[in-house]
Amino acid sequence: MRDMGDSDMRLWSHPRLVAAVTNEDWGAAFRAYRHLTGTSQMKLGERVGLVQPDVSDIERGRRRVTSTEVRKRIIAGLGIPDELLTCPGSPSHRPPVPVPSMAQAGTAPDEELLTRVTNTVNGQQRVDTVTLDWLDRLLAEHRRAEDFIGSRPLVDIMRQQLRTVVDIYAGARGPLEQRVVRLAAEHAQFLAWMAQDQGSSAAALAWYDRSHEWALEAGDADMAATTLSMKAHMAWSGGRGARCVRLAEAARWSAPGASLGVQGMAAQMEARGHALLRDENRAHRLLDEAQALIGRAGEKPEDEPPWMYFYDETWFTLQRGMAALHLRDWRGAAQRLSAGLDALAENYRRDRTWYGSCLAHALAGGGEPEQALAVALDTVPDAAEVGRPHAWDELHVTAAVLLRLGAPEGHALADALRQHD
Repeated sequence: MRDMGDSDMRLWSHPRLVAAVTNEDWGAAFRAYRHLTGTSQMKLGERVGLVQPDVSDIERGRRRVTSTEVRKRIIAGLGIPDELLTCPGSPSHRPPVPVPSMAQAGTAPDEELLTRVTNTVNGQQRVDTVTLDWLDRLLAEHRRAEDFIGSRPLVDIMRQQLRTVVDIYAGARGPLEQRVVRLAAEHAQFLAWMAQDQGSSAAALAWYDRSHEWALEAGDADMAATTLSMKAHMAWSGGRGARCVRLAEAARWSAPGASLGVQGMAAQMEARGHALLRDENRAHRLLDEAQALIGRAGEKPEDEPPWMYFYDETWFTLQRGMAALHLRDWRGAAQRLSAGLDALAENYRRDRTWYGSCLAHALAGGGEPEQALAVALDTVPDAAEVGRPHAWDELHVTAAVLLRLGAPEGHALADALRQHD
């Protein structure tokens, strides 16, 4: 293999590009490579021996790379390092992440309730209110655990828990039947969020669709609207501002009976979509509307669904910071993100990691390399543990911004990230 210079090493250490190559997702690899290097589709095609329309079709998923010869040309043309091709970091070669038991998660049921659930699943008795109350509490505890430990350790637990909910559906009668469907919708939404958090977009969309279907069946306007808002969040995460706006609008008009907090979430998601589209006036108008809804929701928190426990003024301050970041109001973004992080409880470890990486980006964009590096380095350990891929990618973006500025802090951050890759 040819020797790699510093710029090549930085390029091929980027997690988005590494993941695409190790999974041989050539469309994602092309998109990531072009984004990171500023290469056009035509120039990339010249490097790998493809015409521009073929590059476009591969990026859009209209064409798959099945030819061994084309694969070889891509590898040679892009200069992909050998170690990525042996796939030591591919999902099938990574050591399994230990999954804690319910007892380790601090949410183990007592023996009576465990027996009740087991008997219900085995068809020995009908589901009752006590059982469903316990499952509600267990889901709430797992949501809060995920705020701190991240989603990965909880996925298998939540899949099993959803299977339990689906199994007891057969024993539900009358009003309890509707409640079981509602509970299934909440579990599916949480699984969708965890898949989204881990960068598994297809799985997340499938779970959101299932959650939305069950929410409609149960007549749960809050969950029906929430699933659409979360799909808008996915579009926003992918840089698709127009789709984000459409889905957020749908969350509002399709579920007029949703709570004030759920309506506020949809309004701020629509605002973030407009911020991506650099429509400052609409973004600020909708943010003001969302803040008013949140304020009214805070007067009667008992009217909000349980999964909205995090949605308050602190969280909204962070959302204003994110909108400012997309509008390239670097100072405004840094001020709001700093204020939000100062007020955010320590148990929101995953969120503190994400917004910390965004604060580093805002500081770098605003020409404050020393502060950006300090914030980024403070975020790196948790980003490596609970912030992949989103916070981790944002830190790489921050390093790239600093490097473009010619700041030596960019090299320091890139080195720190490589140590945790």
